[in-house]
Amino acid sequence: MAALVAALLTQASDRTPWAAAALGDRFANNKGAVIAASALALALGNAIGVVGGMLVAPALSPNAQNLLLALALVSGGVTAFWPIKRDKPRGSRGGVFLVTLLTIALLGFGDRMQFITAALAARSATPALAAVGATIGALAVVVPATLLGEGKLRRLPTNPLRLIAAALLTVAGVVQGLGALRLI
Repeated sequence: MAALVAALLTQASDRTPWAAAALGDRFANNKGAVIAASALALALGNAIGVVGGMLVAPALSPNAQNLLLALALVSGGVTAFWPIKRDKPRGSRGGVFLVTLLTIALLGFGDRMQFITAALAARSATPALAAVGATIGALAVVVPATLLGEGKLRRLPTNPLRLIAAALLTVAGVVQGLGALRLI
């Protein structure tokens, strides 16, 4: 559940939904393929995050695992305060599925959500659930963006949502960090 909520907040303040919306517009006659490729790219990215978390977990004490999560949340929250750069996906070689898969995968590789997923996996008894939750949470933002397209997505109050998500992630990270340091 933590990964799902973190993914919702992170994706609401990320470039990925905008790229998905642009791809949904570009491939308007095949939005199902855009959604399927986005789901695969997000699942692969979150799986990589889980593997990273599982690799570092044995070297970390429980407090260090909590501090890692705090750092991931704070860094994800603070970076969300900056406006989203809306790049239009380029290239069309390989068809709708391949273009979408590569675009979403490249946007997600090494991003805030992957870091948060790794941190959640590092402190979890069942790390795979961090990838599942993060993927479901990300899809809850990306799928509507794909279906809406850029024009309708621009009409939504995305800046206030981004700022609220940034504040929630930052506060959650600070509280997590203070708890790990046993200050609260």
